[in-house]
Amino acid sequence: MANFSGTWKMKNSENFDELLKVLGVNAMLRKVAVAAASKPHVEIRQEGDQFYIKTSTTVRTTEINFKVGESFEEETVDGRKCRSLATWETENKIYCKQTLLEGEGPKTYWTRELAGEELILTFGADDVVCTRIYHKEHRIPASQRDVVAIVDEGGPKAQASP
Repeated sequence: MANFSGTWKMKNSENFDELLKVLGVNAMLRKVAVAAASKPHVEIRQEGDQFYIKTSTTVRTTEINFKVGESFEEETVDGRKCRSLATWETENKIYCKQTLLEGEGPKTYWTRELAGEELILTFGADDVVCTRIYHKEHRIPASQRDVVAIVDEGGPKAQASP
C-alpha cells in the first residue's frame, strides 16, 4: 500500500473551469474559484487506511478525515454536502464516490493516485474530469539545516575562503 503522507504543491491543472460549469457554478464564482485554487497547498497524513487531508487556498481551507472502506461526510468541489465512500482501486490509487445528501446534481467522485513523486488528483462530475498534478515538497529537518551562530565581538572571527 502506498504512503500518501506529505505536503504537496500543485504544478498543473486541467479542466477545473469546465468541472465547475458542469456543477452549475456561475461565471463570476468560477473566475474567483479558478484564481483562488490555482496554487493550493495540500497536507496529507496517513496511517494505514486512515487519512487526514487538508487543502488550503487563499479563499478556503477544507479538511477531511476518513478511513478507506467506511463512509464519511464531506463537501463536493462546489461546497455541497455529500456522503462519500473511498476504496482502494489499486495499491497506489484511491477512488471515492460521492452521493449528495440533499438535492439533485451530477454524479461526482475523486481519485488520488501516487506515481513516484507525483500525486494525481482527479475530480469527476458526470463526463467531465478535472486532473491536478502535485509534486511532493521536500522539507529539510531543522536538525539538518545550517545553524548560524552569533559570536560576540571579543570571540573568534570566521574568515571567508579565497
